[in-house]
Amino acid sequence: MQLAATSDMQKNSIEEIYMLRCLQLAKNGLGKAAPNPAVGCVIVHQQKIIGEGYTSPYGGPHAEVNAIASVKDKSLLSEASLFVTLEPCSHFGKTPPCADLIIKHSIANVIIGCSDPHLKVAGKGIAKLRQAGCNVTLGVLEAECRDHHKRFFRFQEDRRPYIILKWAQSSDGFMAPESSMRFDAPQPYWITNKRSRQLVHKWRSEEQAILVGTNTVLEDNPELTTRHWHGNSPIRVILDKDLKIKGDYNVLDNKVKTLIITQQIVTNDPKSTIIYEQIDFNDHLAIEIAELLFKHKIISIIIEGGARTLSTFINSGMWDEARVLTGCTNMDKGLKAPHLSGNIISEYNIMEDQVKIILND
Repeated sequence: MQLAATSDMQKNSIEEIYMLRCLQLAKNGLGKAAPNPAVGCVIVHQQKIIGEGYTSPYGGPHAEVNAIASVKDKSLLSEASLFVTLEPCSHFGKTPPCADLIIKHSIANVIIGCSDPHLKVAGKGIAKLRQAGCNVTLGVLEAECRDHHKRFFRFQEDRRPYIILKWAQSSDGFMAPESSMRFDAPQPYWITNKRSRQLVHKWRSEEQAILVGTNTVLEDNPELTTRHWHGNSPIRVILDKDLKIKGDYNVLDNKVKTLIITQQIVTNDPKSTIIYEQIDFNDHLAIEIAELLFKHKIISIIIEGGARTLSTFINSGMWDEARVLTGCTNMDKGLKAPHLSGNIISEYNIMEDQVKIILND
């Protein structure tokens, strides 16, 4: 891709095009890079992209490292511009500082979408680059980059995960039929079509964790995996106040890391993927859960049910986004879906199903 700029307006437009490419790349890290942010990076020489990268799964190289490594002719780097959605890190973690690598290769220009709120970065990466003689531009497509990094920003700034509520409902507003209408053995009651369920599994692959309550497990026996989509299955978080979930339920199959939140005292088995955490189930339950998830470095979570669990987060105001799928059938009676108010930012159909995305005001 090669572009020529003839004015400041065109230059800004070209910078935005490269940053949009960074954002496209960054999405490849969603659900894999966490608790690190899913960053995207491109390297440009004479208006041509010569390197690209995004954040590897947690513990692996960051986006800037992967982008630099992809450049075949490293001699071009000293005349190149590096575009990145988030400020390069300046501290040692599981990997060395990206700012140091940029300086090592004498990359002349660094264009950044938004600054990093992490206390160990927070402008230090930008300062280090400028002190080394790099020309740093901050704020290209800043709103778009902040929106992409909303999970990381929520975690760093508010010390809690980005919380997504999700449920399916009938066209007349019910989440599930009455118990007498359900199956003899625990299994899901499907309201939406297969395409919508596949979309839900895609959503799961993009978040770090998924949470349901006791009744959802006992009645539906969900797997809470991404079996209908490629990508990692999220950490399962189960609310089980009185440890009613026993036996061969899918959430106890040890296939995926599972965090069970209970009021009971349980000794954890270090060899098991199931971890028990004790909290006090009180009027501030949503806050307690959020604090516990922060402790486990979970930066995003989908709350999938049931109605009581969803209402706990809705009533506390402890949610960021809701994704509501509405099927085309009526139930007439059953378990009422939650009601919430917010800013509808997207509505679309998947065959006969309707999808609505709502942001908390």
